[in-house]
Amino acid sequence: MNQVAVKYEPKVHGVTNSDWAHIHTHILKLEQEGLVTRTFRRLNPERQQAVIAAILDEAGERGPTSINIKRVAERAGVSIGSLYQYFRNREGLMTFTVELCVRMVTDAFNEYRSALAAMSLRAGLAAYLAGGLEWGQTQAGLVQFFARAAYHGDSQLSEQVVRPIANVLREIVHDMLTEAAARGEIRAGIDLEATGRVINALMIAIGDAQLLPHLNTYLQVTDKKMPPKRVLEALLELVWRGIGTEPQ
Repeated sequence: MNQVAVKYEPKVHGVTNSDWAHIHTHILKLEQEGLVTRTFRRLNPERQQAVIAAILDEAGERGPTSINIKRVAERAGVSIGSLYQYFRNREGLMTFTVELCVRMVTDAFNEYRSALAAMSLRAGLAAYLAGGLEWGQTQAGLVQFFARAAYHGDSQLSEQVVRPIANVLREIVHDMLTEAAARGEIRAGIDLEATGRVINALMIAIGDAQLLPHLNTYLQVTDKKMPPKRVLEALLELVWRGIGTEPQ
């Protein structure tokens, strides 16, 4: 197998505590749309993060329709009255969180679309998956919330949360294939649209199995004898031998 050097250190995409200031723009827009109050926008970033993390944790554990306001307040370390100063009502609390999560995730992914597409296909796919895993490991609450939306079949969340994020993921893979084809890395005659969907599905399965242990129990992607790096290299080799123009 011709192996590719995979670097797991850089965060290819994602949102961490260090760049929370960037999210202030989203919060301001959501305030203008009436989904959150000025009181919340004026909180310090640490308090904002605590509130949002509490909502995500509660929604991830109990489901968005079963959120308990008292438990959210306890998790966030604020009073119930404060929550109602930040949001109009219980439904508004959830709507704000959904909108913020979708916007910050899709913006984070889109920020690196051109950079990933400019890499060789193997390097781009490796960086994309490795970066996504690293990001997911720092965003446990968001990952748990998205997993519930994606795997529990809630039709409302499927449209509000899953589809917009999933569309971006698929489009990023398609962009990488399109640019790779333009550089002559992909054989002529390959159905890029269908191939992109297949690769995207494989990437999601491998990535989600690492972020969601119960899913890995079913998919059997990795275990003590099969490390993630070995699986990733096998995926890249499979893709390249399937559609590439020459050995790498």
